[in-house]
Formats: sequence, structure tokens, C-alpha cells
Amino acid sequence: MPTTPTSIPRIAVYSGTFDPFTLGHDDVVRRAAGLFDRVLIAVAAAHHKKTLFSLQARVQQVQAATEYMAGVTVLPFDGLIMDFCAAHQASAVVRGIRNLTDFDYEAQMAAMNRKLRPQVETVFLLPDAPLQCISSTLVREISKLGGDVAQMVSPAVAAALAAAHAAAKGD
Repeated sequence: MPTTPTSIPRIAVYSGTFDPFTLGHDDVVRRAAGLFDRVLIAVAAAHHKKTLFSLQARVQQVQAATEYMAGVTVLPFDGLIMDFCAAHQASAVVRGIRNLTDFDYEAQMAAMNRKLRPQVETVFLLPDAPLQCISSTLVREISKLGGDVAQMVSPAVAAALAAAHAAAKGD
């Protein structure tokens, strides 16, 4: 819904490592963009994880994958997501959940985030059913082993995965 000149824009943050950004992520962003005036995709530096792609590469991949979506901005972030929300006046955090395991983890994170910043709501969105089995971890593994990930990621991300694995093999 568009805002009126006197209303405060509803801003949501969708955060993750996005290593890589999958069609499931894309689906969640598209759904969130229909609910909020602006969606900020916060690509995490993820110091605690060994990522396949650099932060800059992940930001560029997410920007390329979401450039067709109005009201969506991609930004890198480091630190607490609630601090990022405060800095960008976000009123909600969007989280995609695929299954009960995701829900258990995300419910715990939502409760902790509410303690840190009670005015920010957490909104859970389910990706479209055919996309619920997709995870970045599985996509990386399938791609590394030479499998076809075309139904799981955008063409640009599939090409980036192929190039990263070829470089790792020394091709």
C-alpha cells in the first residue's frame, strides 16, 4: 500500500547471509514488498560463517536478483539486526520459514529481538510450496558437486556459483 504524504512509511528489514540468494529468498522479498512500503534487504557480513561469496559479491547478487522489485533496497550490515532496524526506522523484521525447524529457531530469535527492541514486530512468511525445500547450504553443495541449480537460484547466481566452484578447482 502506498503511503499518503502524512503517513509514516512502513519499513521492513529482511536480513540474512544470502550465500547465495535463492528463489526462496526472492519469493519472501516479493511477498514482503506487497505488505510494506519499503523492504530493506540487509546482507550480513557474517563473520561467524565461512561464506563462499564476499559481502560485496553477495550484495551485488541480491541487487541483481531484486532490481525488478519496487521499494526494495539492498544494504550490507554488520552487528545486531535491531540496531540496523533502529538506524533505518524499520517497524518490522521479515523472516522466511520453510519448516518447523526454521520456526523453532526464528521464534526464539523473534522473542530475543522483541526484548532488544519491542517496537519492531517480526513477520513470518512462508515461501511458495515448491521453494520450501531450497536452502543456501543445499544449493552450495549441489552446485559444488556439479548439480543443476537452475530451479533454485537466478541465472546470475547460478553463473556466479559455477564460476566460484571452477575457480576453487583451479579451472
